[in-house]
Amino acid sequence: MTKTALITGASSGIGAAFARLLAANGYALMLVARRQAKLQALAEELAQKYSVMAEVLVADLSKPNDVASIEERIRAIPGLDMLINNAGFGTMGFFAEVGLTKHLDMINVHVIASVRLIHAALPGMIARKRGDIINVSSGAAYLAMPNAVTYCATKRYLITLAEGLAKELAETGVRVMTVCPGFTYTEFHDTEEFQNFNRTDIAKGLWMSAEDVVKESLAALDSGRPVFIPGRRNRLLLGLQRSPLGPVLLSLLAKKRWKK
Repeated sequence: MTKTALITGASSGIGAAFARLLAANGYALMLVARRQAKLQALAEELAQKYSVMAEVLVADLSKPNDVASIEERIRAIPGLDMLINNAGFGTMGFFAEVGLTKHLDMINVHVIASVRLIHAALPGMIARKRGDIINVSSGAAYLAMPNAVTYCATKRYLITLAEGLAKELAETGVRVMTVCPGFTYTEFHDTEEFQNFNRTDIAKGLWMSAEDVVKESLAALDSGRPVFIPGRRNRLLLGLQRSPLGPVLLSLLAKKRWKK
C-alpha cells in the first residue's frame, strides 16, 4: 500500500529535500507552500522521476482560512502516514523595532498552523495505530538570541510540543519528533530580511546540506527521541552552549577549529 506524506514549506530547502527523499521511497505526496510555480515544478519532477502522485496545495499558513483548507484536506485523506510541519521564516531586528504583523505571522506559521495541522492529523493516526509527525524547528530554539526573539521562542515551542506529545502518544503507534537543524544551505537567508547576512561569516564546517539534514532526521525517527539535532558538530555546539563557558567556546570553535 502506498504511503502518503503532507509537507508544508515544500517549495524549496528542507521541505523540498523531504519531498524528494520520500518520493524516492515511494510516498505519495501533498506539497504545501505559497509559491504555486515552484510547487508545480517540484510535483512534475517527482512524478516524472519516481512515478509518484504529488498533489499541489497552495496556501499561506499565516492566514487562518488557508490553514483551514489544509486541515480539511488532511481529514479527507483515508490514511495520512506522515505530517511534516516545515514551513517557516525568519526576521532580523530588535523585538520592538520589527513590525507587529511579522511577529504575529511568525507565531501563526510556526506555532498555530503546526498545532492545527497536528490536531487534524492525530485522530486518524491514532485510530490506525500508526503515523509520523515531524516538526522542523531550529538550533536557534536553544539560544534565545537578540534580533530573533520571536523566531527563537516559536521554534522552542515546537520542542516542548514534541516532548509532551511523545509521552501522550507512547502507546499509540504514532511517533512525534521535532528536528533542530543548524546552519543549512537553503533559501532561508536569501530574503530581504537577511540582506546583510553573509554565509561566509559562518565557518564552512558548520553548514549542512538540506539533503543531509533530511536523511539524518528520517533515520532518527526509529530512535524514539522526541527531539533530534542533525549533525554531530551541531549537537556538540548546542551542548557546549548550555555550559557556563558556552559562549566563549562557541566563538572559538566557530572561528578557528572549523574554518575549513
